Amino acid sequence: MNILGAKEQPVLTNVQDITSPMTLSEKRATWSLASIYALRMLGLFMILPVLSLFAQELEGSTDALMGLAIGIYGISQAILQIPFGLMSDRFGRKKIIIIGLILFLIGSIIAALSTTIYGVLLGRAIQGSGAIAAPIMALVADLTQEVHRTKAMALIGLSIGVSFGVAITAGPVIAGFIGVHGIFWLIAALSLIAIWVVCYRVPNPRQSKVHRDAELVPDQFSTILKNKELLRLNYGIFILHAILTASFVVVPLLMRDAGLLPAEHWKVYLPVFIISMAAIIPFVILAEKKRKMKPVFIGAIAALVLADLGLMQFNATLSGIIVFLWLFFTGFNLLEATLPSLISKTAPADLRGTAMGVYSTSQFLGAGIGGGVGGWCYGAYGAAGVFLFCALAATTWLILSLSMKPPRYWANLLISLEKISEQKANDFVAEMLKIKGVEEITLHYDEGVAYLKVDNQQLNRDQLQRLITEYVNI
Repeated sequence: MNILGAKEQPVLTNVQDITSPMTLSEKRATWSLASIYALRMLGLFMILPVLSLFAQELEGSTDALMGLAIGIYGISQAILQIPFGLMSDRFGRKKIIIIGLILFLIGSIIAALSTTIYGVLLGRAIQGSGAIAAPIMALVADLTQEVHRTKAMALIGLSIGVSFGVAITAGPVIAGFIGVHGIFWLIAALSLIAIWVVCYRVPNPRQSKVHRDAELVPDQFSTILKNKELLRLNYGIFILHAILTASFVVVPLLMRDAGLLPAEHWKVYLPVFIISMAAIIPFVILAEKKRKMKPVFIGAIAALVLADLGLMQFNATLSGIIVFLWLFFTGFNLLEATLPSLISKTAPADLRGTAMGVYSTSQFLGAGIGGGVGGWCYGAYGAAGVFLFCALAATTWLILSLSMKPPRYWANLLISLEKISEQKANDFVAEMLKIKGVEEITLHYDEGVAYLKVDNQQLNRDQLQRLITEYVNI
């Protein structure tokens, strides 16, 4: 058997049905790739609620270096995120994903063996250098039909959120049994499992090509960077993850100082995370279904500001930490859910991959800088200084967001045009624009794809499906 993948290739139907479920092969590809993403993110996040407690005991540790150890993975991830995606186009998706997972494995082992803060810094930096997000998304695009691709990517996004919740809850529990060195060894084991999944569970694509909706297109960088609304959202995800990592520099230390043993920190994280997730459901419905995205979005940022101000004032008691940590995670989870949706709504349909590449780079860069700044603030000004930094950073985001344009509530839809002539494709596009709910179409005939922006509440899907059957399905 080929070590770089399962023998079977995905069986995709030639008939495009925008209402059909994914095929079994597509489901297998999506869930196996989601598991790889989740295993890697689980490893990165599991260390988040315990690393500051551990780092204080390491030789050469300072508050600034402790914070940097928490966030440094984000810096190496940000630097290599885009190059890994581009390399996967040239050398193959699976090869690059495996190389990234091997780097993650090596970094985990280095951190597990380290007794100094510098060794942990090196290990965490190498962990982050295995930047496989872009190759995974590209492989998802290779293994799914155009009409199902958005759904597949949403499932992978869901796996990231679940892995975060599981990781911050399980991290303190596992550390109580095997220590933080043991967690790094566990992360190494998770890397091996992920490599096995790539080799033996992920199907091989029939062909790999550039997908504009899933991958970065280098010559379109300037278009994305000139878009003020996208820049505003990129700044937002940068701030969101900066204050997340800065907060985790001090929150575990504060809970310990308030009398809660580190092994019992899960008793705070678990209910706080679950209740905050439940609390955001009506707001997500209000934002998406009732089309109140902007006020919900701004309200979530305001919740972050209030949470950080509350933590700045009431961090000496466990009750104060719990209340404002819940408020923080309510705002954080709501923003983590809505920001990718806003990127997707705002970016041109055929440049979504490029927009998401810049967005992800901003996210990881924020995590790296936030950890370092948080550690420095803690050493210079104490826990209150960290939360003041977080509150001020969130306030700048809040002010910047007040002038954002209300988003267009349009979803992305792709239709393959590979088997029809260019004239027929142009006629098809002209007819689609007459359908209620089809708002914009960008045709790339050389790629055999039409990128649509549609209003799902207005879209006449039956009429669109009849048109697809008439022009495209063979």
